[in-house]
Amino acid sequence: MTENEIANKVLGLAIDVHQALGPGLLESAYKETLAYKINKSGLFVEKEKPMPLIFEEVKLDCGYRMDLLVENKLVVEIKSVEAINDVHLAQVLTYLKLGDYKLGLLLNFNVSLMKSGIKRVINGTL
Repeated sequence: MTENEIANKVLGLAIDVHQALGPGLLESAYKETLAYKINKSGLFVEKEKPMPLIFEEVKLDCGYRMDLLVENKLVVEIKSVEAINDVHLAQVLTYLKLGDYKLGLLLNFNVSLMKSGIKRVINGTL
């Protein structure tokens, strides 16, 4: 599957989760529920995947952890905040660059309509 195909499937599952749970829960509740749905759909998902920083050929463990990595291709960062801001976008871009991934999803579940909580983040060309 391509990154776009995986993203489309994950977005459908995120909408399902949001419709079932609604806004207002902790980020961890959405992360666990979405990971469960992704796994149940047949896609491989890793939670809290460590993301080391490579500096001058030295691998540094700086504590970066992606919320979800799907099929080792799609970075999914989950939020439950009043509004997405630049620091959230920078976080996803950092994961994309450090892991050399092409596509990320920044999902804010603290919205009345999930469609307004979705941001696609691209690193390079798809």
